[in-house]
Amino acid sequence: MLNLLKRTATLVVTPVALLALAAETVYAATFRLAEATIPDINLAFDSGALTSERLVELYLNRIATYDEQGPSINAIRELNPDALMYARILDAERISQGRRSPLHGIPILLKDNYDTFDLPTTGGSDALAGSVAPDDAFVVQRLRDAGAIILGKTELDEFAISGSGYSSLGGQTLNPYQLNRQSAGSSGGTGAAIASSFAAFGTGTDTGGSIRTPSSFQALVGVRPTRGLVSLDGIIPFALSRDGAGPMARTVTDAALALGVMAGFDPNNPSFATPVSAPTVEPNKFFSDYTQFLKPDALNGARLGVVRNYFGNGTNGVDPEVNQILETSLTQLRGLGATTVDITFENSFLQTMASASSTIARAEQKPYLDEYLQTLSPEYPKIVEDIITILRSPEVANSSTPSTIVGTLNNTVAFGGLTNPQYLNVANTIIPSLRSTVLNVFDTNDLDAFVFPTIGTFARPLPGTTDPTFVSPPGSPPIRQVEFASLLGFADVTVPAGFGSQNLPVTLSLTGRPYSESSLLGFAYAFEQATQVRLPPSLLADLPGEVFEYTAVPEPSMMPGVVIVGLGFVGVKLMQRRRMAKFNPVLHQSSAK
Repeated sequence: MLNLLKRTATLVVTPVALLALAAETVYAATFRLAEATIPDINLAFDSGALTSERLVELYLNRIATYDEQGPSINAIRELNPDALMYARILDAERISQGRRSPLHGIPILLKDNYDTFDLPTTGGSDALAGSVAPDDAFVVQRLRDAGAIILGKTELDEFAISGSGYSSLGGQTLNPYQLNRQSAGSSGGTGAAIASSFAAFGTGTDTGGSIRTPSSFQALVGVRPTRGLVSLDGIIPFALSRDGAGPMARTVTDAALALGVMAGFDPNNPSFATPVSAPTVEPNKFFSDYTQFLKPDALNGARLGVVRNYFGNGTNGVDPEVNQILETSLTQLRGLGATTVDITFENSFLQTMASASSTIARAEQKPYLDEYLQTLSPEYPKIVEDIITILRSPEVANSSTPSTIVGTLNNTVAFGGLTNPQYLNVANTIIPSLRSTVLNVFDTNDLDAFVFPTIGTFARPLPGTTDPTFVSPPGSPPIRQVEFASLLGFADVTVPAGFGSQNLPVTLSLTGRPYSESSLLGFAYAFEQATQVRLPPSLLADLPGEVFEYTAVPEPSMMPGVVIVGLGFVGVKLMQRRRMAKFNPVLHQSSAK
């Protein structure tokens, strides 16, 4: 009997082991922390080759090496001292209950204007140093509920004003592709951190291109979502009707996974309370899984409007090399099945958009920032004038607080807020007219999206420095491309388009109608998969422990099938033995022992 049991066990184990071995051969993999995607990380998790705790340790070591020491990119504002504890808890939960979402145990970084109950939220300003919000921002709570680990906060331009990647509290963030170039802003800390692989993805905010410009300067996928798709509750405001919050990632897939968690209707979203109307909310276009739209053939049959105002013609400030890269991108888009249609807007129309944006910023910053300040502890400023006083104080002013910050805050105080007639005219008349005009361009040309260079230059030299390889494009700077999404509340996805001769990246932007994120991400994915142009910064080498070989096991959903096949094989073998024993007494006697 004992021999029979041994043979049976062998029959069970052998087919299962063989099938598992075959699966292991299929899933043999190399893990590399730099550029690791969320699917890469989850494959390593599922195979037992990596834990969240170990992943956090690797990211912390990379940050200590490249952000705090040489080359000292200075992208991180503050690290979460409890990140390893959360990782251990989520590791245990994965074993006992399974994962909550694809973000389970994934370390991420937040721009330091997203409220967190356990970390300071400073907006990059000395005026809010050490301020801890009473609770998480709406989006932060959604990310935590999905199992994401808040690894820390990133640097930003003070109160998200300006775009050089500098704040009085944190100093200057450097571009990891060339350390004498800007990371851009105001989400420059997130941009530099994610390009440097300090986390799986990060969050940004975007009032006038603050997700998209850092994404362009650092070869990232950035999503500026439709106004209302991602709640602004608990995020330090700049101009609420223009503000947007979204993910910044190294791949379209990671950006789509992040957006699926961040997106969600919030009736208390403060963006809806502004006098400026928002696009009509379309609940059927809020998705928890945007990866379902990522298909390699998504561009086949698409109609894209090429906004020629933003391409270089030798006089409008677009770098000729950027222009050439984007013209090549247009050829690639057409090769993937898209039809391109040239679109040109009247300069007066674009000027009106730029002027309306300026008016909104001046009107909305003080009243909505005042509202936010009221939620903070008593020792912190309660109105914008208090911030100005602090920033003008000798101990802070001497720390090189940019004069543009104080000047912008003074302008919003002087403008008079939401009752200024100029603002009311923009809110009630100009914005609806502009939105109607742009939607009419989409309709009359049967367009799925606009396409154009995200920004007309490569990353610029750091303020106060000269880079002889940087040639300022001829002519005046182009009118900002960002206003279709920022001012009118449309969707925009930025995707890497290539690198110039100085090994600096540029991106193209796809802007669509409100709630067109599903289509735009699909277009971006098809372009990304066909071109594969993103490259990591060459200055940041792999560190010990960041690269390892492992053999993956089948996905958990495959295991029942493996066992069933194995048991079926056992059943056949046992039936064969019974038949043979019936006609072979020697075998029968042996089996009976």
